[in-house]
Amino acid sequence: MSTYFPWQSISAVSPKAPFVNGIGAPCTSSEDSIEYTIPKNISDTKGKDVIALERCLQYGFSQGQTPFLDFVREHTKIVHQMGKYEDWDVLATTGNTGAWESTLRVFCNRGDTILAEAHSFSSSIAAAEAQGINTFPVPMDNEGIIPEKLSEILDNWTEGVPKPKLLYTIPTGQNPTGSSLSVERKVAIYELAKKHDFIIIEDEPYYFLQTGEYVPADKRAPVTKAASHKEFLDNLSTSFISLDTEGRVIRMDSFSKVLAPGTRLGWLVGAKSILNTYLKFHEMSIQAPAGFTQTLVSETLHQWGQDGYLDWLIGLRYEYTLKRDFCIDSLKKHLPLDLMCKSDPTKPVIAINPPNAGMFFIVTVEAAEHPEFETKFGKDTKKVEEHVYEQIIANGALLVPGMWFEANGDTEPAQPKSSKTANTSTQVFFRGTFAAVPLEKLDKGVARVGEVMVKEFTQK
Repeated sequence: MSTYFPWQSISAVSPKAPFVNGIGAPCTSSEDSIEYTIPKNISDTKGKDVIALERCLQYGFSQGQTPFLDFVREHTKIVHQMGKYEDWDVLATTGNTGAWESTLRVFCNRGDTILAEAHSFSSSIAAAEAQGINTFPVPMDNEGIIPEKLSEILDNWTEGVPKPKLLYTIPTGQNPTGSSLSVERKVAIYELAKKHDFIIIEDEPYYFLQTGEYVPADKRAPVTKAASHKEFLDNLSTSFISLDTEGRVIRMDSFSKVLAPGTRLGWLVGAKSILNTYLKFHEMSIQAPAGFTQTLVSETLHQWGQDGYLDWLIGLRYEYTLKRDFCIDSLKKHLPLDLMCKSDPTKPVIAINPPNAGMFFIVTVEAAEHPEFETKFGKDTKKVEEHVYEQIIANGALLVPGMWFEANGDTEPAQPKSSKTANTSTQVFFRGTFAAVPLEKLDKGVARVGEVMVKEFTQK
């Protein structure tokens, strides 16, 4: 009985839209903040959108609390221009990691194979492997999945082996590479999904962190915010879900990167018939995302309104653009990017590919150019990668080696060798993020990475 719930109410203070002082400004008065209280009893709520504690803390509502679902459903319509098919809906999740775990449970059996980017989010790969699911790698370049390579893999799939049910992709600000798929590539991939009958799982926690193309500091105009909601929405990348006409895309959205990671709250978008299967699974697994989180996030969003939430996202993109630009400027300042390969003087030993979305960047390194590549490391690129990683750690910074993100699964019997080309490249990469630290500290960290690169690749 809710009578025995020990909480009588919970209160919160949040910044007030349209966030004229910036999204990171402290709340100092009623001019720039909103204060609200969630009561225990439904009879004490003011307005239909408030989720009382006696409701949000009770069993039930596995799809999600109605006011929360109403908001994200309308938000999805606004952002993704839903309407290519009518049978779609939303379902609350515990964030995209939980949503992915549910997805594997819903679609896959032990021994199944799914497709994943050749380098992908390590936790997602581990979640699949833990369930005995193979993650077959799809080749990538600086712009993400290469559709032609995906087509070759599927057209030459080993006879008698069931084709993949799912393609797992992080289309925007990809983790770890920072790459983003163009709309042209998304259209091509969606056509392949129809041809080979698989579901696209669109994992999009970084979708609203679209910072645009990096412009060097000496040519860069001051960063400005979008002048209107229409301008902001028009400049967002076309999503897979907005291209979907057949209900073969499942979109995973999350508040982790736009409000706070600890909210552990997100939502799925997809065909109602598919989401109903998720719902049945959630009823006997997570039951529902935490009630406290749902009511607080929902109330904040309803206080802001759809326009206010867009104002928040516009402000967030502005902040991330500043941080991205600063980070790339710092990398250019501290890394020996003018160091050229002895085997090919036109090719740099160390390079960066500025992201146009998300919070990650990668530093690529030609391992074969290490002075001790043959003598100390026996021409083993992995040993060079591990060594450089350890040296960066020892110098007080952190970049994560790319080998931690590799998808290496295969089928039984195996796919043709041409579909899983052996990696003969001597290039490795290291992933970093500019999201977690103040700019001054970020610059110090990049400088320490630069020191390691200079020491390791210019020593005699």
